[in-house]
Order: sequence, then structure tokens, then C-alpha cells
Amino acid sequence: MKHDPFRAIDPLLLPADLLQLCRHLAASGGRAWLVGGCVRDLLLGIPPHDYDVEVYGLHESALTTALQQLGRCEQVGRQFGVHKLWLHGRTIDVALPRTEVKQGEGHRAFSVQSDPFLTPEIASLRRDFTINAMMYDPIHAHLLDLHGGQSDLASRTLRHVSAAFGEDPLRPLRAMQFAARFSMRLAAETGVICRALIDEATTLPGSRIREEWMKWCHAATPSYGLRALRESGWLALYPELFALTDCPQDPRWHPEGSVWKHTLQVVDQAARIADRQGLDRHAREQLLIAALCHDMGKVDTTIRHDNGRISSPGHNLQSLTRAGSFLRRIDFPKEMEAYISPLIREHMTHMHGIASEKSVRRLAFRLQPANIELWEMLVEADASGRFPAPPSRPAQEWLQLAITMQQHHHPVRRVITGRVLIDCGIEPGPAMGALLAKAYEAQLNGDFFDIDSARTWLAREIPPEAVAPSS
Repeated sequence: MKHDPFRAIDPLLLPADLLQLCRHLAASGGRAWLVGGCVRDLLLGIPPHDYDVEVYGLHESALTTALQQLGRCEQVGRQFGVHKLWLHGRTIDVALPRTEVKQGEGHRAFSVQSDPFLTPEIASLRRDFTINAMMYDPIHAHLLDLHGGQSDLASRTLRHVSAAFGEDPLRPLRAMQFAARFSMRLAAETGVICRALIDEATTLPGSRIREEWMKWCHAATPSYGLRALRESGWLALYPELFALTDCPQDPRWHPEGSVWKHTLQVVDQAARIADRQGLDRHAREQLLIAALCHDMGKVDTTIRHDNGRISSPGHNLQSLTRAGSFLRRIDFPKEMEAYISPLIREHMTHMHGIASEKSVRRLAFRLQPANIELWEMLVEADASGRFPAPPSRPAQEWLQLAITMQQHHHPVRRVITGRVLIDCGIEPGPAMGALLAKAYEAQLNGDFFDIDSARTWLAREIPPEAVAPSS
């Protein structure tokens, strides 16, 4: 997604209740500045999801009083001077300017001191990137850009604000997701600081690592995030990804080059497809992580033949092991592995068979708990991630047939159930379980399709001695 970073902030993007808050704080003797990501988004013409307000010139008690005059207000960081205000159904974070001093290792080892009479020059030094360090006074329509944030937005450069950047080991991962969201490259000097933080990566809680990777999943150009991860040196912390950088592919099928280059293109294609399809949050995350992991197994299976050709037999199965390891490394829930594993395992199925009712039924069954619709999106992303080869949808016929069969979201429902077998005189037990499995296999093969044809099949399959005598 491209934006014009030098457009004026559109006053129509500012909600009336936010302006009401800023005017009220000014009348109370303070000056309210919008800070952080909301200013960046306003400059890009993007309506912010939330707003952070920093108030200068008011003691903490005076700020609390002023906020309570407007609506329900809670202190969520007493020692930080942070308040959460509920105003006309909107939640706004309001804080005093503050300083942070590193006290030890880790993401949270900071001593924080709020001070309403700090200067913006000093308060802004604790911000991470220049694009997040701009301040905007909506009452006077005044933008304060002390660190060149607008210039970095224009050049798509992700640059740290000050040496304080190197005090927080979470910031290289924040660099990854910001680079992905805004198509930015990491400044060389920022990459140097990131590399110095690698040893502190183990101090990060899994929940914070997961949060940054989740944000990466929702970026428009996730490849930029992966490049930033490599430029920061932090790609080495993810050996499942790092190994892809020098893994070759056959240029006949992959003119783009290595598995790493292919993966960069595939994740961007997956993001494009997710936008086109309007995927919900969870489906998008499943598609993006599957796209990221689908070829990890090529590292273990790639063969260079005597004739110079390159192949990776069985890489889809080997990718499952590496994907599982990677997901544990980024602290994703087990449910994610359950969804993406069948997508990865089956991502080449369309290349080894033809779309038929039988093959579609079997694929839908194997893909559980994922589905053919999401699988076809992964196949499209994989096939289209081969620039300069043109984008393509080689499994579209499979999807269309699945839609016709109403198998694109769920596998075929069992016709023969335990209740049906009990009605036929089969007692519950191991024999019933075996017969149920055999019946479903026959149904997937197309041997029957409704209860009448199922009963005909059962009549052939159930030996008389298996039927319990009637009482």
C-alpha cells in the first residue's frame, strides 16, 4: 500500500470527542499533543485505530481532575502518569511526558518517571522510530517533527530516534512489523544497534514475540519485515528461516532464485490474496504463516543432480517439522500448527492429480481443520511467488469443483453414522469403529452418496453374524 507522507493532516480524520478532550485540557491549563503512531497514520491519510495523547503543563492530580470531568477515567500506570479515558464510546490513552532509565536486562527493566514539565525534545527521545516520534497539536494544527520522521516516511527508512533504542530488546521485532506494514527498509545504523541486542533476545516473553509476529501477519508487504529481520541480524534467531537464504532452486521452475527469495514473494502474494478475499483475522494469520513455512523442508531435501537440475522431493512433509519448530519459537498457539500443517502437506497435491469429485472429497477430508478454499489461496500464492513468471491459480479448477460440491469449507458429512449402524443391529465396539472407518472411505470413493445407497452398500458389507439378534 502506497501513501503520500507529505499530505496535510485532514481535520475530518480527527474525531470530535478527541478535539473536545484537547480543548478541555487546554482550558485546564495544559497543552495536549497527539503522539506516536496516530500522528504517523494521520500524515499517511490512514484513520488511526486509537489515539495517544501526551499532556504538558499539568500536574498529575490536575490531569486526573480534568479527565474525570469528561468521562470515566482510570489510571492504568500510576507510576507512569498514564490514564485511560472512556469518552463517547471511544477509549483514549492520556499520559504525562516521561523519561525512562534502563535498570537491568530485559524488555521491562526500566525506571520510569513522569514529569509534566519535560520539554518535547527530551520526552520524544524515548520513542523507538522517527516515524513514531512526531507530535501534533490538533487545536493549533501544529506538527512537531524533531527527529526527521516525515523525511524518513518519504524515503521509506526505518530509523531509531536515539541511543535509547538499544535499551529495549523488543525493538528489533517492532522494526520487523513496522517495516512490513509501511514497506520500509531498516537504516544501516539502526541495524547495527539491533545486532548488539541479539544476546538479550532470550529475555523477551513469548507473548510479546507472538504479538509482533501477529502484526507482521496483517501487514501489506510482509517481505519488507523479513528483509528488516535479516538486516538487523535477528534472522539468525530463526534458523528455520535463516537456512532458506542460500537454499537453491531449479531456475526452470523458480526464476526468482533461492527459497528465501521465493518465500519473500509468496508472503507478499498471500497478503494480496488475503486483502482481495477479505479474510478474517484468524484465516489471514493461517494463510500468512502457511505461506512463510510451506517450503522450509527444502533445506533438508534439496538435491543437485548430475545434469545440473535441482529438486526437493518430499519437502512438503519435511516442512511440517521445521514449521512446528518455528511456531514454538514465536510462541504461536498449538491451534495454528493444526491449521497450517495440512495446508503445507498438501500444497502440491494439484500437481500430482486431476480435480475430480473423488479427489476433491479426499482432499477436503485431509485438509481438516483447514479447508480447500484456504488451500487454493496458498497454492495461488506459491505459484504467483515466482517473479518474473506471471501470477497464476493452478488449483482454481479444484476450488470450483469443491464449491459445486459444497466441499470448499467443510469435508463431506458422514452418511453412515453410529446411529445408522445401531439401527442395522451392529453393537457398539471395536467392530463398529472399524466399519465406520471403512464406510467413510467408501463414501469418499463415491461408492454411495445418500442414506438409500448407503444401506445398499451396508447390505453387501455386513456379514449376518455381525448383526445382533433381535430381542
